[in-house]
Amino acid sequence: MSQLADREQSQPEPLKIPVHIGIIMDGNGRWARARRLPRQAGHRAGTENLRRIIEACADLGVRILTVYAFSTENWGRPESEVQGLLNILEHVIDRELADLHAQGVQLRHIGVLEALSDNLQNKVRGAIELTQSNQRLVLNIAWNYGGRQEIVEAVRRIVSTGISPDEITEATIDRFLFTAGLPDPDLIIRTSGEMRVSNFMIWQGAYSEYYVTPTFWPSFNRAELEKAIAVFSQRERRFGLAPDQT
Repeated sequence: MSQLADREQSQPEPLKIPVHIGIIMDGNGRWARARRLPRQAGHRAGTENLRRIIEACADLGVRILTVYAFSTENWGRPESEVQGLLNILEHVIDRELADLHAQGVQLRHIGVLEALSDNLQNKVRGAIELTQSNQRLVLNIAWNYGGRQEIVEAVRRIVSTGISPDEITEATIDRFLFTAGLPDPDLIIRTSGEMRVSNFMIWQGAYSEYYVTPTFWPSFNRAELEKAIAVFSQRERRFGLAPDQT
């Protein structure tokens, strides 16, 4: 075998970059506890890490990134922690918006925005409006989001439009979800090693590939992201079909 053929065989397969990645960002509190820091320090570190992962996704050619920032169930956490998370959200908008806009990131919110203060709602809507024409990366922030709640909201809107039951299809429901117009996630990553979906994109994730890592979210870096994508690249996605049909 020629040296050229040897080199060709030794070249790694190119990564198959997912169009849409969803991330369940878990482990901030345990990351902080391992360092004998307060939980809020873990949330701040997790927020700092998000900026790095956004940049990595954009560099790698990911088109859509959806991050699970605050669930409908998280309101049950201690009031001080909830308020701290709300403060972080406002701080991120104030500090990061200009840079995200300059990088071509289009910000979207999925979930129920009305649970936030009027001031914070206005800031979120302003960020969405400012970046709405950006095309490099769509960043969905799932804040006050729950997959079941999303389906309930979709059904309510369908009923309110007067669509008859016989006309309702999967495509109909897709049109009324928070993610309407976007493709389903190809890859959903969960950090911290927990083996559950936690009410995240339970409709859209029906045929997503899942990747679970024991790494806590604040430590989930570009190398970890590329490892997840490398595993995704080796998966055979059949969407319910037999191997010889794909």
